[in-house]
Amino acid sequence: MHVIFYTKPGCPLCDEAEQMMQLVSEEYPLTWTSVNIEEDDSKHEQYMLMIPVIEQEGRVLCYGNIGYADLVLLFGE
Repeated sequence: MHVIFYTKPGCPLCDEAEQMMQLVSEEYPLTWTSVNIEEDDSKHEQYMLMIPVIEQEGRVLCYGNIGYADLVLLFGE
């Protein structure tokens, strides 16, 4: 499954979520494209209080404090 990962530099929650995504991708077919919301005004306005955000086909799958268990529930099946 391929998703969009909205992030921004200097975001500890984003860094942690991406590490969890890397761990999950070792066991499940998960790939992502990272998007820096600071480079897109509309995405910055939309997600500035929510990041990190994982989105697929325009639908937010999860956001905020994203842990390993959250990702396994989303992508493990």
